[in-house]
Amino acid sequence: MLLVANGRVITRDADTPYLEHGAVAIDGEKIVEVGPEAELAEKYAGAEYVDAHGGVIMPGLVNCHTHIYSGLARGLSIKGCNPTNFLENLEQQWWKIDDNLTLDGTRASAYATVLDSIRDGVTTIFDHHASFCEIPGSLFAIKDVCEETGIRACLCYETSDRRGPEKRDQAIAENAEFAQWASQQDSGMIAAMFGGHATFTLSDETMDKMAEANNGLTGFHIHVCEGMNDVWDSRQKRGGISPIERLLQHDLLGPRTMLGHCIHVTPAEMDIIKETGTHIVNNPESNMGNAVGCAPVLEFFRRGIPVHMGTDAYTHDMLESLKVFLIIQRHNAAMPNVGWVEAMTMLFQNNPAMASEYFGRRIGVLAPGAAADVIVMDYPVFTPFSDENIDGHMLFGMMGKNCRTTIVNGKVLYRDREFVAFDEERINAWTLEQSKKLWGTLNERTY
Repeated sequence: MLLVANGRVITRDADTPYLEHGAVAIDGEKIVEVGPEAELAEKYAGAEYVDAHGGVIMPGLVNCHTHIYSGLARGLSIKGCNPTNFLENLEQQWWKIDDNLTLDGTRASAYATVLDSIRDGVTTIFDHHASFCEIPGSLFAIKDVCEETGIRACLCYETSDRRGPEKRDQAIAENAEFAQWASQQDSGMIAAMFGGHATFTLSDETMDKMAEANNGLTGFHIHVCEGMNDVWDSRQKRGGISPIERLLQHDLLGPRTMLGHCIHVTPAEMDIIKETGTHIVNNPESNMGNAVGCAPVLEFFRRGIPVHMGTDAYTHDMLESLKVFLIIQRHNAAMPNVGWVEAMTMLFQNNPAMASEYFGRRIGVLAPGAAADVIVMDYPVFTPFSDENIDGHMLFGMMGKNCRTTIVNGKVLYRDREFVAFDEERINAWTLEQSKKLWGTLNERTY
């Protein structure tokens, strides 16, 4: 049993949102009680004490869209890569990386992503993977890394026609086999969606194959209208209909499906998304970095469409994404008083709701019976801090790097800024060797 104490507690539970001197009692995989530290310390005197050192105790964060396959790209410059638009960025950089990812490269990418996520207080990830060099077994390789390191993960493979029918069929099979495996588990730690790249690299035949292979088992996770490529492809090559209409025709929308980006969707497409109960995940930093535009998230909210927050692997820091989301929305709207409610709802309500749906646990709240995903943030206060201004401190004060302790599913993974559940030095050394192999292949040189 664990007692996380000696800190301010943010619960995200409406009944008791904040405790100035609080504690969280954990038994096994669940939280059993949240309350004043003095009371819980006496009641659970035999529990292992996890000292928050006067910091902030809060629920672990959820990232609803990331890409493990980009995990080894930090510092990488690919010879000849100088993109002037979104498609060139895919062709010259990201597709070259995933075209050369072996299974070991995939494992190394997973380690890099997961360790950074845990350091930043992220306890659940929804990943969208691609490794067209070696597809079969790739999701299971990632699963093994996630189980070893202890993070909660929902995985899928990026089905695409871009490397021909054989690779497409392997991708579909990988999605289907992994989704079937995940459906038979009851750990609450590994889940599956059915992945698709983007509609401009998915033929009508491929969409039908995806729907057939999935057979209603899980939801789809697909990029939609990130750049204008989707729009042009649908309008010019696919019978003149919109990308969202194509997904509707092929039965890929619904309450368990999540569409990435949706920057260039029309009002009519928004109506379809709303009526089918489909979800959207916004990735503000990636959208800015790729120069593809600002998603109309404020309009999505106005229409009642559920929107989540991801990073697209541009960062692993969800609080960084929270900040960037607010400023790009305000800049785009030319209004300095919008976006606050939407930002907080996405990260602290909608993301946990999606995680709770897929993992069958109550996630993102510190309350009895909820999943024991708890983080401790170093945050010395020099202005008033209370339940009246928690979100203001999140937005303008905290970052992922404030995280000092991360607990997932009742297991302490990262304590006082050191990994305790696995050997970080060994993992980093092996990951470095794999990254050197990948970089050497990409640039035809030795690192």
